[in-house]
Amino acid sequence: MGKQYLGLPIIPADTAFGLMADFDADTHPNKVSLIAGAYRDASGNPWILPSVRKAKEAIGESTLEVAEPNDVVILQTCAHNPTGVDLSNPQWMKILDLVQRKKLFVVFDSAYQGFATGDVNEDAWAVRLFTEEILASGSHPGLCVAQSFSKNFGLYGERVGALHLIVPRHLSAQGAQSELMAIARAEYSNPPRPGAVIVETILGDQRLKAQWETDLNTMSSRIKEMRHELRWKLEKETQQDWSYIENQIGMFSSTGLTSQQVSRLRDEFHVYLLPSGRLSVCGLTERNVQYVAHAICQVMNT
Repeated sequence: MGKQYLGLPIIPADTAFGLMADFDADTHPNKVSLIAGAYRDASGNPWILPSVRKAKEAIGESTLEVAEPNDVVILQTCAHNPTGVDLSNPQWMKILDLVQRKKLFVVFDSAYQGFATGDVNEDAWAVRLFTEEILASGSHPGLCVAQSFSKNFGLYGERVGALHLIVPRHLSAQGAQSELMAIARAEYSNPPRPGAVIVETILGDQRLKAQWETDLNTMSSRIKEMRHELRWKLEKETQQDWSYIENQIGMFSSTGLTSQQVSRLRDEFHVYLLPSGRLSVCGLTERNVQYVAHAICQVMNT
């Protein structure tokens, strides 16, 4: 081994971290960790204090409070990725008030319309609320909606979507339109037509659109059913509360699993999640949900 960079010495490993690694590697079924000074509830799970939850909400609001006029704020419309936790209507109203008062430019990220409630109109509630209020304003800079049809039309390889620019009446959209055209020309010039034609055909035909809305409800309902099944099977095996799994919305669930637990799921049970612990509920089926629940329990308990 060569000389250490800048002559810096190798610092001995932290005792607590070393013990935690030993605990993770220990395969004994009755192992107990009394190392970390981190509070756990009666079930041995981390406890997020209600006061902390409220503080996080206040911090989010204070972040917008210090924003300057025309600052850009990116908001996911529904079926939040990766948390699965959406804003309530009253919370959207509070954000709208801040956006109007501070004259912030909102960019809505709409990738999962229809997957939150199964109803595309209900899932567009926040976008339509903001649009109506901002269009009525005489001083607001407007907003933008970046909409993807990859998920809700199942056109994953086509990269179909739309960019909606909402410009208040006191402003002209010509400059923005020319800028967007220049960006499109530089990025992709002319996008592939097949996916766009499919979406145009479906949305332009009332019978096809009704069928598409039924299809969306089918997908959304199955995801909700899998959430319920996963929660029920986890609670049955652990005797713990997993209600947050079912309370989350959309395709994804933030499980709270550590990266080490995710690695064990992959290596020992061949169940693959992102290192963050984000689980795609879409991958669950009646045939594998029991196996996945059991695997999660195993990596949590041993």
